[in-house]
Amino acid sequence: MKSRSPLPTFCAAFLLWGVLASVSSEASLFGRKKTGGASRGEYLIVSGGPALQEWEVLRADRHDLWWGNFVRSARFRMHQLFEGDPRRQITWLVYRPAYVSRGAEDGQPRIDHVKSVRTMFARDYQRTIKLVWFDTTAQLIDYVNNRDRSNKVVGFEFFGHSNAPAWMFDYSNHISGVSRAWLHEDELGKFRRRAFDRNAFCKSWGCYSGQSFCRAFRKATGVAMWGATDKTDYAVLKDGRLPVISNRGVWVQP
Repeated sequence: MKSRSPLPTFCAAFLLWGVLASVSSEASLFGRKKTGGASRGEYLIVSGGPALQEWEVLRADRHDLWWGNFVRSARFRMHQLFEGDPRRQITWLVYRPAYVSRGAEDGQPRIDHVKSVRTMFARDYQRTIKLVWFDTTAQLIDYVNNRDRSNKVVGFEFFGHSNAPAWMFDYSNHISGVSRAWLHEDELGKFRRRAFDRNAFCKSWGCYSGQSFCRAFRKATGVAMWGATDKTDYAVLKDGRLPVISNRGVWVQP
């Protein structure tokens, strides 16, 4: 039975060391859209937040130990998009509260570390990234919806924790194994269909989105979204690669 709430039985992006997918399979997934869809319009990259270590160290299946999983993966993807078109308009939406709390736990300025990605692109690649912080799901939805017809969303990708019916912007950041900020599939109808280009490239890099969330996204927006049928593995970031699927999962576009 499909859960109607994102709270039970959460999936995190498990870090199972080892490369579980080939470069050729990734290229097959993206096809001609590996470097993004249409260039005219706004490409949105969304990063959820990390867990707190006070909770993760108590788990038998420890994961999400590194604060920057959803930051570095977004950085890799944005670099890939700029390779396809240096003039691309990219907006990076980051869930602020989780990086504030993780920074306090680590004793490190994690907010400044996130900002440094934008600085790096400007300094090293002469590319401009618009960084937008959001504190609530409503703010994210409003950002997507509030645009004129000449500036459609041409790409929409998510890096973070998720389960079958929901993206979780916050996970194990206040209570172990629990999210307090999410985008559930029942809320996808709040997006305005006209905000999206009909050929937009959309993908969820979280766990299990291909089982339910992506289908609901297509129904709500009219745009297809790629998602994983199983857990996703961010350990391959150390090899300079985007997340892959663990176990016997596949990428689907329901």
